[in-house]
Amino acid sequence: MIKITGLTVKYGVRTIIDNIDLEVNKGETLVVMGLSGMGKSTILKSLIGLLKPSSGQIFIMQQDVTKLNSNKFDKIRKRMGMVFQSGALFDSLNIGENVAFGLREHKKLKEEEIQKIVSEKLSIVDLEGKELYMPSQLSGGMQKRASLARTIATDPEIILYDEPTTGLDPIMSCAISNLIIELRNKYKVTSVVVTHDLQSAFSIADKIAMLYRGKIIEVSKPEDFRNSKNPIVRQFVEGSVQGPIKV
Repeated sequence: MIKITGLTVKYGVRTIIDNIDLEVNKGETLVVMGLSGMGKSTILKSLIGLLKPSSGQIFIMQQDVTKLNSNKFDKIRKRMGMVFQSGALFDSLNIGENVAFGLREHKKLKEEEIQKIVSEKLSIVDLEGKELYMPSQLSGGMQKRASLARTIATDPEIILYDEPTTGLDPIMSCAISNLIIELRNKYKVTSVVVTHDLQSAFSIADKIAMLYRGKIIEVSKPEDFRNSKNPIVRQFVEGSVQGPIKV
């Protein structure tokens, strides 16, 4: 579903992503981990087209999106969804209107069909009956679940998550992780998740990639990642100040 080859992204003279390769098969969840400011979210922005790579290729559903014009890329984007770290709900719209937004923008559906989908997706994230609530009336965890409901309303084949559990308590983090697992198992959604949350990563990932100084230094299954012999990965997993990573 996703194949990245030789991806390099620069901000001015600074190289953020340095010649990386990654692959994600259909129905897989890839978790990208690394220190803050190392470019993890830059990978997501490149995948969704918010950033143009300096070089390299990004194949999504077998199409090199780096060579597509905006209209053709839009057709690919309609089959993708993104859950932002902040939730990114529209403050002026209630929760039902937020979830319905993509349906009204991109689908030609009758209003009763839209409302049925809204109810169904809110039920999946345990927010049934919250259609008339405003975002400000929901907790942070509920806002993230509402954001996820909005993302899945259009039945995307690929979902990108930017720090989905940041700022949440352990119980709510677990609930979000369980939703990501359910979307993979029940709907065969392909996911790329950027997170610092080791517990979440180990529970949701089919494989974990470690980004360090712009390069992917390891890609492995969760258990292999947990027991990695790479000293940088070991230090990150153990949360130690002792090691090659200097703080």
